[in-house]
Amino acid sequence: MDRRDVRLSNETWERLMRAQVVLARELAEDDVWQDLTPREYDVLYTLSKRPGGMRMSEMNKGIMLTQTGLTRLVARLEERGLIERTPDPADARAALLTLTRTGDTLRRTIGSAHAQSVTHSMTRALDRDQLTQLRDLCSQIVAVIER
Repeated sequence: MDRRDVRLSNETWERLMRAQVVLARELAEDDVWQDLTPREYDVLYTLSKRPGGMRMSEMNKGIMLTQTGLTRLVARLEERGLIERTPDPADARAALLTLTRTGDTLRRTIGSAHAQSVTHSMTRALDRDQLTQLRDLCSQIVAVIER
């Protein structure tokens, strides 16, 4: 492997990580979260993408939390009536996590405001063509690595 490729790859990764941290920090400080944390919203958002429900193990693949942290977070959301556990018809030992009507309503309300904040942050730095290119490049990275 060429040393220039190693350097370029690592510089690119570092900048991608730094951009993610800077954006996450800015968006976390927005006044859109009501009484949720961004991580709690992330769980609601993730569940909204799977209306039939999702196992905790599947959820853990897409959320950057430890298994213990995710278990506690899910328990808090369940206590608040935002998500519920239902038996998994494919495996009686497992449960599916689903949004309640209240959870979905809250997710939609926060999601609308959050989408505006994301748009403001991203379009301050990138034009439409750059956003498209960045989206496509990130999708390509995910597709290749998750194969």
